[in-house]
Amino acid sequence: MGEPLAHPLPHADVRPREVTINVSGDLLWHNTLWKSAELDARQAGGSGMDFYPQLSGLTRYVSGADMAICHSEVPFAPEGGPYQNYPLFAAPPQIAPALQQVGWDLCTTASNHTMDAGWDGLVRTIAVHNDNGILTAGSYATEEAAATPVIYTTADGVKVAVISQTYGLNGLPKAKDKPWSVQLIDADVAIADARKAREAGADIVTVHIHAGDEYSSSLNKQQKEFAEAVTASGEVDFVFGQHAHVVQPIDNVNGVWVFYGSGNLIASSGPAKPRSYDGYVGQVTFEERPDGGFVATAAEFAPTMITKYGGGKAARVLLIADALREGVGSASDLEASAERTRTTVRALGVEGLTERE
Repeated sequence: MGEPLAHPLPHADVRPREVTINVSGDLLWHNTLWKSAELDARQAGGSGMDFYPQLSGLTRYVSGADMAICHSEVPFAPEGGPYQNYPLFAAPPQIAPALQQVGWDLCTTASNHTMDAGWDGLVRTIAVHNDNGILTAGSYATEEAAATPVIYTTADGVKVAVISQTYGLNGLPKAKDKPWSVQLIDADVAIADARKAREAGADIVTVHIHAGDEYSSSLNKQQKEFAEAVTASGEVDFVFGQHAHVVQPIDNVNGVWVFYGSGNLIASSGPAKPRSYDGYVGQVTFEERPDGGFVATAAEFAPTMITKYGGGKAARVLLIADALREGVGSASDLEASAERTRTTVRALGVEGLTERE
């Protein structure tokens, strides 16, 4: 046995781990967006569909997060189609490589459109995401998968669980004898799943809900009661959602950030619904405590705006601050969209929220 050191070695400068989690609005793939992808492919001298240019302006922000979560609201069709528009969506699977290219790590899939393409569509949607290196949460191809917490591990080894639930399925039934295939909103189930995720090693637990009243920025009773219940449990670190297709407020409930609705990230809802082209990308920063737990230390939002397909121009999602700096798009439209978004997200008077510049 060696002699004890006269001068113990100094402790290494170990900084607490920090993790940023990035979320955004509905990916609602209307048929004009498929046409836009065809236009982008042609203009690049190719063929088929190229969806990345519509989303490319998000790449730097999204890929810079430690974990980026998107919301794939609609199922994928088989490659080659048939593709379906509203009301029963089946979107081109060529979208998925673009999602991976932007930098999303996981997509939530529980929505009112999850069963639009039936059981085969549900299974295919999960597989297409997975084949492109993207995890999914909210719909499940096997009972075993439904019973297993969905946990993403960041580059620093932080384990983040995602629970995803939807208010309903537009009256469509779940697959026969597969009640576990889609998670419907139930705060008690979400809390139980959060505990299960902790037991499986999750450091941070996030909960996604597809809920709200369409085209209303006001929160409904279900949203408020769900947020109150899951944040009061002490098991959930972050709540986020979509569905209204317009921006909804951000709040801090029982010390937990709740991003109720981040609008549409991509959609083409027509001129009668101008607010459906507004959205935001949100981000929460968590820092590791001495006891090994994680606490939210910052929350921010970055307003986005969708430009429409037509007149020989392809659709784009613009991070408004970046677009204004770079002189892309109509400055007046961008500024008006950003003002609508910041007014709505701050409508409840939440403190500690910043806007990305």
